[in-house]
Amino acid sequence: MAKIIDGKALSQKIKDELKQKVSDFEQKFGRKITLAVVLVGENPASQVYVRNKIKATEYVGMKSLSFYMPENSTEEEVSQTVLSLAKDDGVDGILVQLPLPKHINETKILNLIPADKDVDGFLAQNVGNLLLGEPCTIACTPFGVIKMLQSQNIELSGKNAVVIGRSNIVGKPMALLLLKENCTVTVCHSKTKNLSEVCKNADILVSAIGRPKFVTADMVKQDAVVIDVGINRTEQGLVGDVDFENVKEIASYISPVPGGVGPMTIAMLLENTYLCALRRNNIE
Repeated sequence: MAKIIDGKALSQKIKDELKQKVSDFEQKFGRKITLAVVLVGENPASQVYVRNKIKATEYVGMKSLSFYMPENSTEEEVSQTVLSLAKDDGVDGILVQLPLPKHINETKILNLIPADKDVDGFLAQNVGNLLLGEPCTIACTPFGVIKMLQSQNIELSGKNAVVIGRSNIVGKPMALLLLKENCTVTVCHSKTKNLSEVCKNADILVSAIGRPKFVTADMVKQDAVVIDVGINRTEQGLVGDVDFENVKEIASYISPVPGGVGPMTIAMLLENTYLCALRRNNIE
C-alpha cells in the first residue's frame, strides 16, 4: 500500500515558511512583495484559480494587485495593462491567467512580461535557462512535483523516470528537472508506441495528460513512485490521470487528486514571486 504524498500539508508548510521570509523582505526594503494578476473574461475555472491565488498571496503577507478585464477587451488593451505592470518597479511578479479569450494572442501577451517578473516560468528565457542549468524561474507545477519528491527523501539519482505528456507548462520542464536530478528520463505522448511497457519500466512515473484514470495498475511497476498532475472534472467529481484506488496498492508513494499537486502549484507560485523579488534586488 502506497504512502500518500500530501500536497495540501506540504503547501501549507511552504506558505508558513514564506510568511517569515516575506516579512523579512518588507523590513529590509520598506515595501511589500507585490504580485499582479491579470484576468481577461468570465471563465469560471479561471476565476476560482485567481481567487485562490489572491487569497494565498495575502496569506503569506504579499500585496496582491488584481486586474479584471472584460471578455471583449482588445489585444491592445490587454497589452497596455501588462506593459504598465512591466514598467512598474513596485511590481515583482506578473501573472496573466490563461486561457485568454480566442481573439487575443497568448504568446504575444506573455512575451510582454519581463523574464524577471515571469512568476509562471513560461517565458522562453526562463525555459532556456532551465535547459542550460542557469538561474531561472521554474514553471510552478513541475517545481512543486520536485518539492513533493524531495519532501519524502525519495532517491532520484540514477532512477528511470517517465513523464506522460509533453506540454510546455508541465511535461517538458518536468523532464528537464528530473534530468537535473540525474534521472534517466523518457517523455511519452500521444504518438508513443507500447506506452504500457514504457510506463512499467518507470521508478518515477509522472502523468500530466488530462485524461481521467488513464494510468491503470497494469501500467505501474511494483513500488514505483506515482505523481498525478491531472485534474479532470467528471460527474463523480475531481479525479486525476491515475486510477488511484488500484494503483495505490502497487506504488510505494502516490499523490492524490485533489490534495496533491494542485495546492503545490499555488505554493510554488508564491515561492517564485519571492525569488523574483530577491533577484530583482540582486539577492541570489
